[in-house]
This record gives sequence, structure tokens and C-alpha cells, in this order.
Amino acid sequence: MTIALEVTPLEEVAEATLIFNGKAGGSETASPDHLVEALHQIGYRPVYRATASEEDLNEALASVTGTVFVAGGDGTIRAAAMHLAGRPGVTLGVIPMGTANNIGRMLGVQGEPLSVIASYQGAQVRPFDIGKVTAPWGVDYFLEACGCGAFADVMAEYDPEGGKSPVRAVQAVAATLTTFDPAPLSLKLDGQELPDIPYALLEVMNTKATGPRLRLATSADPHDGRLDVIRIDQQERDSVLAYMAALARDEFEALPSVQADQVQCIEIPYHGQAFHVDGEVRPGEQGQAGTVKIEVWPGALSVLVPQVAAPAEVRP
Repeated sequence: MTIALEVTPLEEVAEATLIFNGKAGGSETASPDHLVEALHQIGYRPVYRATASEEDLNEALASVTGTVFVAGGDGTIRAAAMHLAGRPGVTLGVIPMGTANNIGRMLGVQGEPLSVIASYQGAQVRPFDIGKVTAPWGVDYFLEACGCGAFADVMAEYDPEGGKSPVRAVQAVAATLTTFDPAPLSLKLDGQELPDIPYALLEVMNTKATGPRLRLATSADPHDGRLDVIRIDQQERDSVLAYMAALARDEFEALPSVQADQVQCIEIPYHGQAFHVDGEVRPGEQGQAGTVKIEVWPGALSVLVPQVAAPAEVRP
């Protein structure tokens, strides 16, 4: 099914709210005062809302209208986006200030915060899809990706909430790959059932990259009303070196062992395996059973995209 995209030129809108995460990488290069002044210069009258906790964010976005500029990493952007999803009359403006910045890169938004704001002069408004997850543990939403398999198990072992440590990351990868033995799963892609296969990797992607800029879905487009299902058969996987080289060349999907499909809905049997939802881990629950249903929410968000002709994603 083809989704018609409505690209709307940004009109002169004075009303805006600034959300700022002072803990994000790069936050030392621009203070809230600097960002407010830069937004004034492109025609906004922004209100800065300090948000030191989830409760603060809830209050700041409870009745917000107009454009919400979020300065922070992917986690901060995701938290704000979950509040804004499905709300008419609200537009999200991303000011990337983290380390991976997968969302900003997907939108062609990259650079120093003040330069990013300047690029929003005369910006366009575009729809942005969200993934919805209905699972035994509850309902989740994601901007980037959701999945199970080796990557989810590594994240569960690594525990990203415990801080970013290269040493712990290496230990997590070694521990997971040594013992990883996935059970066969019979997936349903848009209602079509597939044979039982043990998947070393199973990722449902809304954007091209997830986690630490792990580019698994070269063709993913968060504006097309579909999700990209990336999977690797445990019994037919290539070497770790082959995957690393393919990721470096941006040719991951071209590997013979990688299967990719674009769908609106995927159903995954749940046998208690660990899942990740963006950067958050849903730990395995032994003895549990059910189904994890992942479906696209087309155009759940409205996002600002710079008017300057830019690629869908800027490579590092």
C-alpha cells in the first residue's frame, strides 16, 4: 500500500515550547538561554520549561500546543514524542544533543544546536510513524526499533541504564554470544504465517539505525506507513566479521543471511525471551507465553524537517 505524504510548509508560528536535557552530550555547547535566543531569531516566542524528571515532562507537555523543540539525546526525544503522539496541532522539532542521535540523523538534522535551530528557518512539517507494541508485559511504543534475539540479549546483559562503559559493553557481547541459543519462532507478517525458524537477530525497524548507530535497515523510512522486519536465521548466519564489514559499508541488508520485509504488522510468539523497545529492555520472563504484536501507527507525529535540501540521513 502506498502512503501519500503531506509535506506542509511551516507557517510563521510564534507559539513554541523548549524542552532541554542538560545531561545530554553536547549540552555544554549551548545553554537554554542560547537556544531561546536562537529560536527568537527565526520567528518564535518560545517558553523554556525545565524538566528534571518524568513528572516535570508530564506537566510541561500536558496541554502544550504549537511547536515543541526538544534538545537532548534519543531518550529525551522519545520521552517527549510519546507525550505528543496522536495530538493534533502539535509539531516536534528535534535539536540533537546526545551521542547516537538516530532520530536527528534520520530527519537530516545534525550539527551544533544553534546551527540546527538556524536550519529550521522556513522548515517543513512532515508525518512521522511510530511503532506500537502489544505484549504480555503491556503496551509500548517506539520511534526507532523493537526486537528480540542477540541484540536484545546483549542490551539486557549490558543494561544501558547502568551507564555507557566500553568495557561492560565488550563483556556483555562476549557473555551473550557465548550462550545464545534461540528457540524457533513462527512469525506472522501481515497475517501470513512463516515456518518455525530460530532467529539470531529479529529487529522491527522504523528508522535506519538503532542503539549506538547500528544501521540494520538501509531502506527504512519513518514516513512510509510501514515497518522493516530484519531477521537472520541462526542456522544460516554469516561470520561476525562479515556483519561488521557490511555495517561499515552500509550494506547490511545485502548479506545473503539477512532477510528484510516491509510490513504494517508482525506477530512474534513470546516464550519469555528478552525484547528491547528503543533503548529500553524488557527482560526475559521464563515460563511466560503469548504473542508480541508490533504494528505501525502511521503519521502518529508531526515533525519539523529543514527546508534545505538534505539527504534522509546524514552519515557521520
